[in-house]
Amino acid sequence: MAQLMTTFNAPPEPQDLRQTAALAWLAAVLPVAPAVLVPASGDASFRRYFRVFDGERPLILMDAPPDLEPVDNFLRVARWLAACGLHVPAVLAEERAAGFLLLEDLGSTSYFDALKASPARADALYGDALDALVTLQVAGHRWLDVLPPYDAALLDREMELFRAWLCGRHLALALTAGEEKMLARTFALLRDAALAQPRVFVHRDYHSRNLMVCAGANPGILDFQDAVAGPLAYDVVSLLKDCYLCWPPAERARWIARYHATAAGQGLPVGDLEAFMQALDLMGVQRHLKAAGIFARLWHRDGKPGYLADIPTTLGYIVELAADRPELAPLAEFLSARVVPALAEAGR
Repeated sequence: MAQLMTTFNAPPEPQDLRQTAALAWLAAVLPVAPAVLVPASGDASFRRYFRVFDGERPLILMDAPPDLEPVDNFLRVARWLAACGLHVPAVLAEERAAGFLLLEDLGSTSYFDALKASPARADALYGDALDALVTLQVAGHRWLDVLPPYDAALLDREMELFRAWLCGRHLALALTAGEEKMLARTFALLRDAALAQPRVFVHRDYHSRNLMVCAGANPGILDFQDAVAGPLAYDVVSLLKDCYLCWPPAERARWIARYHATAAGQGLPVGDLEAFMQALDLMGVQRHLKAAGIFARLWHRDGKPGYLADIPTTLGYIVELAADRPELAPLAEFLSARVVPALAEAGR
């Protein structure tokens, strides 16, 4: 979800050519080269993942076309997270020029899969994930000055994805002058609220599909290459107001309070709980507008329709806030009156 260019990128090389090159590289780095590549998971980017075997040991091949998904950020951030004591895939071999990495296999059970199968595990799994997040925010402080900043320009570009790709391209909504002004005011409110938060190391996609359930050192953390220095509440809301899993508000509030207590105990500048929850709510709106736009773009630009089904849940978080956050009422009304009905019509 983190690639923000609104221009069309050229598609990856044909899969058979990339796979042929990958198999040739694996023949040079593994004792016994695999005969075929077995897909391990999908991705919202141009990266692909395959499971291969070194004897009985499963490994993951990352295929990242270098002109579209350079691996340098992945390798750099992986080193930083490992230095924080977090569980990320160990890099076993690399071919940067071709865009191939051979990685430790963190298994096939994501938080999303585990929680859908057994919701009763939520307290334990979210407890682990929130503790890991606090570790990242505390220990990751040393890299704040070298991480890209989550600045005003980036926040604005992300929110513009909602207007351009969801409202414009996907729903073909002709916005009134009043609606344009309302969005401009709301975007400015959300941008300023995000910039007012304390800065921490932000994973930027810390949610159920990027966390793996591991027997030891849980969770395994994936998809961290777009990390930035940004708002304290960002990863918390990404995890607890997940675009793919929706929990009752009371459960979310309990987990937020747990994070807040742990973070405060570790010296993070979270302030009082009420103020933190307000910051988290506003941060969530920024993220959910971005996500809804990206989900539309994944279909219209990249030919990936599967994320369209997640847009109603994503926008539902914003509508839910209207009663408690009056400053968001105009946006929530616009979503309820214009966007949600148009989504239902487009889905027929």
